[in-house]
Amino acid sequence: MVLDRTRERADPLLSLIAKRFTMINPDLLTWCALLFSVFAGVFFYFSNPASELQNFFLLFAVFFVFLNGLFDAIDGKVAKLTHKASTRGDFLDHVLDRYADVFMVGALALSSWCRPPIGLLAIVGVLLTSYMGTQAQAVGHKRDYSGLLGRADRLVLLIVFPIIQHLGLGFSLQLPWDITIIELVLVYFAVVGNITAIQRFYITLRWFRGNRNYRT
Repeated sequence: MVLDRTRERADPLLSLIAKRFTMINPDLLTWCALLFSVFAGVFFYFSNPASELQNFFLLFAVFFVFLNGLFDAIDGKVAKLTHKASTRGDFLDHVLDRYADVFMVGALALSSWCRPPIGLLAIVGVLLTSYMGTQAQAVGHKRDYSGLLGRADRLVLLIVFPIIQHLGLGFSLQLPWDITIIELVLVYFAVVGNITAIQRFYITLRWFRGNRNYRT
């Protein structure tokens, strides 16, 4: 996860923001993050090349992707600040994160910006990346955030590339084979997401070999 390596730099700012929300139950913040992902998905799904420069749906979607990422980043910090951190809250956060991923990436996959096979492979890459990380913990290893593509990376790309797509329409940017900029990021999710899943799979298998106390 590329952005996790620089997360410590953002922690002071996120902690400062989290302090502003300590009067709110952290579970509610988690649900709000999911709601924002639904709004992002709706705007992504209904956006299209013909009307984007009139309705700015991609930019509205980007705004809600940002809110999803922000609330997902601070809900755990609020839980710690208010002494409400729990295994239940962690479970809720990760389940709703997967739904959020499906709403946002799935909406782009089904939109007029993307061909279905590319969208399907992107969703597979996103879900397998997250599954491998939590499954490592489920079998006794630590939760695995390693690899090339984590959730923070995906959210940043879901903010940057739709903006580029919107601006590209204004400049009549045309890519080879009629591929859209949105499709480029979904191809990246498909390829790098599956590579990351394989990386985490291999790391967990290597842990099994090195863990002499583990028995099948």
